[in-house]
Amino acid sequence: MAAVIIDTVSKSFGSHLAVDDLSLEVPARSIYGFIGPNGSGKTTTLRMIMRILHPDRGHIRVLGREMLAAANDRVGYLPEERGLYKQMKVHDLLRFYAELKGFRDSKRAIADWLERLALADWADKKIETLSKGMAQKVQFISAVIARPELVLLDEPFSGLDPVNLDVIRNAILELNRQGVTVIFSTHDMAVAEKMCDYIFMIYKGRKVLDGTLASIQQTYGQDTVRVRLANQGVPLADLPGVLQVDDFGHCQELRIAPHTEPNRLLECLMARGVVQHFELAHPTLHEIFIRIAGNGEHQ
Repeated sequence: MAAVIIDTVSKSFGSHLAVDDLSLEVPARSIYGFIGPNGSGKTTTLRMIMRILHPDRGHIRVLGREMLAAANDRVGYLPEERGLYKQMKVHDLLRFYAELKGFRDSKRAIADWLERLALADWADKKIETLSKGMAQKVQFISAVIARPELVLLDEPFSGLDPVNLDVIRNAILELNRQGVTVIFSTHDMAVAEKMCDYIFMIYKGRKVLDGTLASIQQTYGQDTVRVRLANQGVPLADLPGVLQVDDFGHCQELRIAPHTEPNRLLECLMARGVVQHFELAHPTLHEIFIRIAGNGEHQ
């Protein structure tokens, strides 16, 4: 069963085509990652799923039906633009958002979430007294407090320190274990790799990647070699079969041409110095992202 079905959807703003003939299915109970450069159409797509925006063409079905309004009690939404009522107390604000979604008896749930996200001591404080990280955690709770079946999170990790990032990540994973479908956008490719069941990339309004990480990497093959030489600074770009070298200081990543023989490449590397590490690998999601967004390359 699909939690979200997007069928040949397009959306323009004046002369700018923000989303171009997009089709997508998000399986129920999955974690689905949206990636893409700024201005690629991620937020527009999320807002169309929420019916904040309406497509010019195509159809969107959410939880089995085409939504008629943005305020759907079965869907939670964390917008990219953070905004809370600064004069309200934390507990009162969360109760307000819960009741907007029809969740009347929310006292226990609010207490549980505040405890889980280390905000229990701030329940009676006004939003304006919170740090940026605290306010972001409160806004996350406001998106999930009414126990939605589907949660849309637009850049939920943006601006968080590592500790709070881990807190939000663990909360998302726990929601998913409870059966909630989660769609989130992110610029953090490492987070997408580790968390997502499926990854979708949009580039200039069009879908360029969609599938599991393994299936996406498989389309690119094992065209990456990670190496570390004892003597740093040795030139590697002229080695046979090497198309590109990315230097990370203590190690280098070589992008190799199809049909390059790894053993022959290793021999050439050994002729340049002592090889401490040699790994033939699929490109990471970060590398694939750069190839598409940086070079306009996609399958």
